[in-house]
Amino acid sequence: MDNSTNNSTKTEDRISFTQLAAYGTGGIIPIALFNVAGILVGLMGNISLGLSAFWLGVILIIPRLWDAISDPIIGHLSDNTRTRWGRRRPYLLVGGILVAITFVIMWWIPKGEMVQTWFPTESSYHAFQLGYILITLLLFFTAVNIFEIPHGALGMEMTTDSHTRTRLFSAKSFVGNLFAMSTPWLFAIATMEIFKGPGGNEADGMRYVSIMIAAILIPLSFWWFFKLREPGFQKAAKQEKTDFWKDMGLVISNKNFVMLTLTVFTLAMGFNFVQLLGSYIPIFYVYGGDKVAGATLLGINGTIWAITGVLAVFPLNWISPKLGKRNTLVIAMVLMILAQLSKIVCYNPNHPYLIVIPTILLSTGMLFFFTLGSSMVGDICDEDELNTGKRSEGSYYAIFWWFIKMGTALASFVAGVLIVFTMFDEAQVTKVDSLQGNIRELRSKVQLWKGSEGFEGSNAVLLENTKKQCKDALDESKTYVSILEKESVKQESEANQNVADYQSDRKIKLLNALAITKSTVIELENIQSRLENLGSHPDDSVIINISKEAVAPTLQTKLEKAKMNSFELISHLESKSLVPKSIKKEETDEHYAIIMKGITIVKDRLISIKTTSSLDSLDKNLGAIETEIMPLTKQTPYTLLMMRVVEIGLPFLLSLLSIFFVLRYSLTEKRSHEIKLLLKLRNQDGLDKENGTKETSND
Repeated sequence: MDNSTNNSTKTEDRISFTQLAAYGTGGIIPIALFNVAGILVGLMGNISLGLSAFWLGVILIIPRLWDAISDPIIGHLSDNTRTRWGRRRPYLLVGGILVAITFVIMWWIPKGEMVQTWFPTESSYHAFQLGYILITLLLFFTAVNIFEIPHGALGMEMTTDSHTRTRLFSAKSFVGNLFAMSTPWLFAIATMEIFKGPGGNEADGMRYVSIMIAAILIPLSFWWFFKLREPGFQKAAKQEKTDFWKDMGLVISNKNFVMLTLTVFTLAMGFNFVQLLGSYIPIFYVYGGDKVAGATLLGINGTIWAITGVLAVFPLNWISPKLGKRNTLVIAMVLMILAQLSKIVCYNPNHPYLIVIPTILLSTGMLFFFTLGSSMVGDICDEDELNTGKRSEGSYYAIFWWFIKMGTALASFVAGVLIVFTMFDEAQVTKVDSLQGNIRELRSKVQLWKGSEGFEGSNAVLLENTKKQCKDALDESKTYVSILEKESVKQESEANQNVADYQSDRKIKLLNALAITKSTVIELENIQSRLENLGSHPDDSVIINISKEAVAPTLQTKLEKAKMNSFELISHLESKSLVPKSIKKEETDEHYAIIMKGITIVKDRLISIKTTSSLDSLDKNLGAIETEIMPLTKQTPYTLLMMRVVEIGLPFLLSLLSIFFVLRYSLTEKRSHEIKLLLKLRNQDGLDKENGTKETSND
């Protein structure tokens, strides 16, 4: 066991509450937003935009690799920066503002039917979206690094007391996790209609949610810059600027630093491998593909995670001084192993909220683990100063995170490979989303006609609403005509169980939809012309008659979109159900039989719908279809099983390996306090000599 001590903290090593609060709020960026980008971009790119999990994994690895290159450079620059505001604080201001801006840009991925018509094939359209995600992620992660590396280095030099340093990083974890209580809800908030609109999905909603986040970050950046102080800058300013490669060599030659970094790297890699799968399981296993229910569970679970992380700061600051940092680190790893084992029972569709049990264990372990890891790097910097006479917190912190981000980079790629390995069908999910969006938009229009803006309101309001609905429907129909014309002449290259039959059937569907939509355009133009010629005081009976005529054509194009999307979904499911015999299972056959039965019912209902029917009848039929669509996102039993096996097993195995590395870490509590005392004596001797020199000079 480490030999801990009860040395009281000296006055000069204490951190005021305002400094603790200002430093702690910096955890919002690396703890909350960094993970939001890593998880939600992959999740939404796959299930909201229909992008390949494999290619998302490939492009997600590139920003992580860039992180691994930029971190040491930023750390070295920060160590060697000399300004009137210090060497760390200017980076906090610039980095914080850049994080806010790039976080917004990242979510405005070009999408939609009109954007898709710019590209000859669906695959080229997806390649464009992947390219946009890659470029914006590179910008975002660079901004995070500009902030985080100097911020972490600043935390190491704000105090020389080992356990005060732990409290400082605990404050960072505390506030970061406090903010993280809201971040798991971002997915759920993005699914709300107020953000995504009636026909949108969570990717649309996230655009506007990101703007709210930026509005919080920019004022905070100025607060960090003006409030935080750098007590070690006076001494650091006297240091000569150092060579980059020499600094890197000294850092990686430190044995304790290598053992600590390998410990954190191995464990972080295990959990990062499956972090994305952890979001899929509540949606597709626990709730059978219901994204709204799954998002709510993710939000509640994330809040429990954050609350636990906030509360775990207090036992950490009690246990660590008593048992020593290394032994507390081992306790953290044991908690994480128990969390993984408990998931075997707690991933339960019949009792969804059992998921909070592994969450509490895992959150506690993670908080202990990463807070202590950063604090222990500060202890290693003290040891390095004793040996070299220099403070190089930026370089140490950068290399520490270099290894972690290299693991994260590898994990980003592996996560995509693992999702492909589970045979998750993102195309099925996005096609169901498109169909569901069509039905919701259509039903929203029906309810609008039924409500106070329609036939239940005054005739003056009805007239204005009719004009607006006709204009909107005419614009939509003309756009859809353009899309159908382009799609009908495209040469499809995507593989299908019978490409010739599929393309032939699709062309027939497209041409049929095109003919109906062109007819709708003519009908809407006629109604719009009559509305414009009504005069200033039209009879109420005329308004009502024209408005009744307008209902059907304002709904027709949305109905045609739904029919077309139902055809695409059926074609896709037919191709998936005809997999080679070598990998087919009876339960997979049964799964696709159930899904095909469901989509066939939906298709038949859509065919039977007539926009000339009564509004009550339309609303009832569309409500029934909306209910029947939800189960169509359900994945195969094989996919659901492999998701759980991989998500539980990989972190468990790598956690065992990380315990081996941490037991080889030899910087005990006793030795840390000896180093602190020796540094204090040496610094005092240096100060006495400097004062003596000045006195001699004055004499």
